[in-house]
Amino acid sequence: MSGRPANWAGNVVYQADLVHRPRSLEELQDLVFRSSKVRALGTGHSFNRIADSAGVLVSTAGLPPVIDISPDRATVTLSSGIRYGELAQRLHAEGLALHNLASLPHISTAGACATATHGSGDANGNLATAVAAIETVTADGEVTVLRRDADGDRFRAAVVGLGAFGIVTRMSLDIIPTFDVRQDVFEDLPGEQLKAHFEEIFSSAYSVSVFTTWQGSRHSMVWLKRRIGAHDSWRPQARWMGARRADRPRHPIPGGPAGYATQQLGVSGPWHERLPHFRLDFTPSSGEEIQTEYLLPRHLAADALDAMASLGERMAPVLQISEIRTVAADDLWMSPSYQRDTVALHFTWINDTAAVLPVLAAMEDRLAPLMARPHWGKLFTVPAPAVSALYKRSADFAALLSRADPAGKFRNDFIDHYFPPAP
Repeated sequence: MSGRPANWAGNVVYQADLVHRPRSLEELQDLVFRSSKVRALGTGHSFNRIADSAGVLVSTAGLPPVIDISPDRATVTLSSGIRYGELAQRLHAEGLALHNLASLPHISTAGACATATHGSGDANGNLATAVAAIETVTADGEVTVLRRDADGDRFRAAVVGLGAFGIVTRMSLDIIPTFDVRQDVFEDLPGEQLKAHFEEIFSSAYSVSVFTTWQGSRHSMVWLKRRIGAHDSWRPQARWMGARRADRPRHPIPGGPAGYATQQLGVSGPWHERLPHFRLDFTPSSGEEIQTEYLLPRHLAADALDAMASLGERMAPVLQISEIRTVAADDLWMSPSYQRDTVALHFTWINDTAAVLPVLAAMEDRLAPLMARPHWGKLFTVPAPAVSALYKRSADFAALLSRADPAGKFRNDFIDHYFPPAP
């Protein structure tokens, strides 16, 4: 067995022999300056080789932890290795919040933003849309800061930068006053109801997720995460949209341990203990899974649902669960939600790449006419020219990379494949 580091799922063994964990900014700067190839590694929750390097892998988790709230309480500046769950606890203690969280609170802030990781909600942009500034160690070992209000296109390119502009050391994120959320689960949603009332269902709460196996005529569950207002009088009905309200807590995967999931049954609680699907104090699984996600224009949701339902039997042997979410449009060049409101189709597979890949090929064939952009941190096989064609600023992004890192210090095979260096 290889002694090299691997990702969380174990489906990717990195080329580097070890992960460097500098203890100071100066140590990181020196490491970057001396390295010919270097990449940042977050918490290892990517399922492809986006974080891989044949040179040096570096984690910023060992840098001195920083969580500084601005005097006007509008932003928080934090060291990039901090996980969302840890940041959320500190913010809530100060009466503050982020606008959204992903399903896992265990992921690192910098890694999540670099790949445009997201939660759900019609009005909620992905996690990177909260970034107001980023501090990066660049190829020459120097520190550069880019700000949303001052650096225009350079900022919009670098926020979802895929790790290719340097090692992000600090970030400033927009924050808002803390809020409470109640979470209610409804089971056995009729498929025709989801198609006919897609807009109503996904606008019915602050964050909505539909879980499905794409088998039969019904979807497993709808998770409604409703933000509690001062005069909120909403009360769940026993039946809604043809689905029935769950009478006990559920895990996203039917039959999974409900104790790993965040509080349900309409019990209100802090935003950071409801918006994720999983609790910070539990590891949601052993990593025995592979994940894929495709993000499509919102107005093509019905076509996407039909396309996936037609492949239900093909998916069945390898699929654990699928999740449907929505994401608001943004202006970040490499975000899969760039300039379009989005429906996201997420798939959790068994950890058997050889068995999953033929299913991905069939899915991608069905989704190609629907302009489906793959999540940068998940497993996909969409050809590089097709990926580039899905992004209006792809050529601009590649050109900026070549100028920012002419020697290709932060490049790897993944970046070279999708954004070939200039000849």
